[in-house]
Amino acid sequence: MRPYRDIATLAGAQILCFVVLTHLEPNFFLIHLYQSILYIAILVMLFYMEDRWAYMIGMIASAVWLGMAYATGILGSSMQQLFEGRSVNLNSTVVSSIAMITALFAVLMIGLCARHWKKEYAGLGKGRSTFLVSLGVVAVYYGILIALFWEMIPNA
Repeated sequence: MRPYRDIATLAGAQILCFVVLTHLEPNFFLIHLYQSILYIAILVMLFYMEDRWAYMIGMIASAVWLGMAYATGILGSSMQQLFEGRSVNLNSTVVSSIAMITALFAVLMIGLCARHWKKEYAGLGKGRSTFLVSLGVVAVYYGILIALFWEMIPNA
């Protein structure tokens, strides 16, 4: 058994969440589609056995996504809507549920990628360079995403 099937499963689940969100929120179709690009890249890297990069990008991209979702208020409003139960609109309740599920997947992705990284690459001297390059890739990716969709961000 390959050790990174759990990471591939989580990346696939994230992609599925973003695809479902594209159907539930047609106004945000492109942003949800573009959000899935990094997770598709993680799957491709795992397929080509570049798991060192997949683990690091999985950790960083998930942490940045969580930070952006928190900063824009998506997580807070989703949690509030789910726990208060005031919404009469089924679509917004489903979107809030998927946002929370996506956040859970992101937390799991960070934890599992960190565990695999520690088990397979800790102490080999590749940590700093892999982290810096991955951080640069994720920063450029999210910078482009924010630049393209700044007007669509709820609290921009």
